[in-house]
Amino acid sequence: MEARKRPEYVLEILVDPVYVADIVRGILHTIFFHRYFPSMRPSSLDVLDLTLPVVADPELQTLIETRVGQLVRQLSSTSSPSGGSRGELGVRFFEKRRRKGGLGGWLTSTAKSEEEVCWEVWKLKFTLTTPRTETERTALLRAEAPALQKTAMTIVKIVNRDKDHIPPITTSEMNPFPYEILLNPRAESDAKTIGFFA
Repeated sequence: MEARKRPEYVLEILVDPVYVADIVRGILHTIFFHRYFPSMRPSSLDVLDLTLPVVADPELQTLIETRVGQLVRQLSSTSSPSGGSRGELGVRFFEKRRRKGGLGGWLTSTAKSEEEVCWEVWKLKFTLTTPRTETERTALLRAEAPALQKTAMTIVKIVNRDKDHIPPITTSEMNPFPYEILLNPRAESDAKTIGFFA
């Protein structure tokens, strides 16, 4: 069986300090809305006059809120008067596979004979921009809504276009694909990178 190549999607987002938490939350929920496979009741979040989808799962919402808070604190603590503070979130989706042969075979318990293999990576690169004048703030606010809409539409285009790498669902577990959201993830050299910019 040929190994699947894991796609990596990179989105670069410029954010204003006033809306950073809502924008990050909206982007994360948009990704998860299209990659979270358990049945759910959709909800929505209004950000900058845009309505974005929300996955109403308490465990996922807690994780998203935790990472949003960590990113906002990081951006705030490293912010300079002229702005330009940067932070990154990584979202990874995994499938559970049985380990083959070796010590992962009959010598180990069944719980240890599974491994999680990453099948998709999203890198969200945020740059905090602090306007110095009211004119700059107004211009940034006017530009932010279209940029967020473009980012959301980029996510939708990617998830509708790139489906062949999604592994089959082979379990009856509530969530067949584990996931993680990382603050400032380390780069992995074996990732196939496809850049998308909003």
